[in-house]
Amino acid sequence: MTNLPIRTALDASLDFVLPAELEATRPPEARGLARDEVRLMVSCRANDHIIHDRFSEIEHFLEPGDLLVVNTSGTMNAALSATRADGTPLEVHLSTHLPANLWIVEVRLKREEQTFPFSEMQAGERVPLPGGASLHLLTPYSAGEGRLQPARQRLWIATLELASPLQEYLAHYGFPIRYNYVPEAWPLEYYQTVYATEYGSAEMPSAGRAFTPELIARLVAHGIQIVPLLLHTGVSSLEEHEPPYEEYYRVPVETARSINAAHANHKRVVAVGTTVVRALETVTDVDGVTHPGEGWTRLVITPQRGLRAVNALLTGLHEPRASHLLMLEALAGREHLRKTYAAALQEQYLWHEFGDLHLLLP
Repeated sequence: MTNLPIRTALDASLDFVLPAELEATRPPEARGLARDEVRLMVSCRANDHIIHDRFSEIEHFLEPGDLLVVNTSGTMNAALSATRADGTPLEVHLSTHLPANLWIVEVRLKREEQTFPFSEMQAGERVPLPGGASLHLLTPYSAGEGRLQPARQRLWIATLELASPLQEYLAHYGFPIRYNYVPEAWPLEYYQTVYATEYGSAEMPSAGRAFTPELIARLVAHGIQIVPLLLHTGVSSLEEHEPPYEEYYRVPVETARSINAAHANHKRVVAVGTTVVRALETVTDVDGVTHPGEGWTRLVITPQRGLRAVNALLTGLHEPRASHLLMLEALAGREHLRKTYAAALQEQYLWHEFGDLHLLLP
């Protein structure tokens, strides 16, 4: 696959104007809501029927025998304050931990309480980090064939020199990555799903944020099966609308078996988030059989490639012309997306990780 089909698809993908007032600037809890009281738009692609409800009522749209697949990756304090040798204030975002203890990182310019893309870093630079640690930029990260190349260098391959274990260091000196539409800093627990088991994501797999232990218990009692996998998310690509970068995943044997059994019994497989879709599609063959697996995935899902593992999706609302919209189009078709996103705009749903959710059903 070359760059051209992805560029062409993005150019032709869903485009709209996202009003600033529809960007979720605070967690639901800070808006007087419980986690599961965010809004839920439910759409059926077979007839374009759209229902508006609360996420706490999701059990009414799921059936006994449905299989929910969740991403149990925990969010790290992946942002670090730093200062360049010339005194420029920076913020380092740790994205993906690669083999050989290498990292994909993003270095951003820090101005007051906001950060911005920064393209002046050079290969070989060492950036001092808090607590006597340092970051060594080795070479620009190249996404390789099949990826959109950014107009400026945004990501780097780097090494970290730390005096303590990673999670211990990040717990002491790091903080959650946030973008300029969230003006206030929030503790890590606001960026964590209730079922996270293993730290590793640079940014929260946010489609699962609204689940609570009580809601999960109700779903299980309703006959809905919930199975885990792991995909550690990298930094998002809000400025460039680039496809996602390589990310580590792990699909357990029992999860693969449950998905294959659900398909064999004509049950719905509902991915909780685009990260789940990416991991499952990486290990599902052309015959629709899902296999256990572990590694780093560079898969980009387009309508031309299609989906094999899932037939329903719970997800947030994505930015105009974002690459994730191609995945949604592969599931539901462009016309269905046009109708649902028009409805979300009209009904004033909230976007981003602290926003509302969309359940796409067959």
